[in-house]
Amino acid sequence: MKLKKTIASHLMTFLITCSLYSQENLGSWNILNATLKINSKWSAFGETQLRSLSFYDDFHYYEVKAGGTYKISKNFSATTGFGSYNTYSEGGNFENPIQNKEIRTWIQINMKNPLEFLTFEHRYRAEQRFTNNGYKNRFRYRLGAQIPINNKTIEAKTFYVSLWNELFFTNKEPYFERTRLFVGCGYEFNNNVAVQTGYIYQFDYKINDEIGRDFMNIALLYNFDLTKEEKEYIPKTSD
Repeated sequence: MKLKKTIASHLMTFLITCSLYSQENLGSWNILNATLKINSKWSAFGETQLRSLSFYDDFHYYEVKAGGTYKISKNFSATTGFGSYNTYSEGGNFENPIQNKEIRTWIQINMKNPLEFLTFEHRYRAEQRFTNNGYKNRFRYRLGAQIPINNKTIEAKTFYVSLWNELFFTNKEPYFERTRLFVGCGYEFNNNVAVQTGYIYQFDYKINDEIGRDFMNIALLYNFDLTKEEKEYIPKTSD
């Protein structure tokens, strides 16, 4: 418990420092996610995102997506989904011309490694991207961890720490495209609702143009369980 409180204390200090960062450099990354558990094997999800390059100004991106997950075993599942992803020019709110209009599908493998007081998550995703600049493939790997603070597991009335880092690759040179880091915390009110906030750093690699972006992330997560089994709900986003 002492280690958990130390981790939470350092995380809060880090997030407060980020929130005091210049608003001209800190963007906003907002997520609304809903999951529907149909039975012990199948679940569906829907998610929408809205992003800005300044703190709740210069909105340049939004996405809407949905999909389904099949639970193969306790710690192993497969996901498929599709969505619409839209990126506008910088310098205003949804400034035209639009830079990228994309329809995306993907298949994904999810694996969990639960340990004594935290759970590691591995996510492997292959994306098929139909953009206004042609068809593209992309491959993503995300390693994450969640640590409950005031309970042994993430359950109702639990504060938790969430950490992950994701790498993006393509099948064309220079192959490495992006890395995305998240450091945050959340609170699960009950088995249906959780809220999460944190800091996202996204680095986009281009041959002669390396760009890093900073975002304050806020996510509201809903879980609707048709089975009424009252099992552990692990809050997480779909992106």
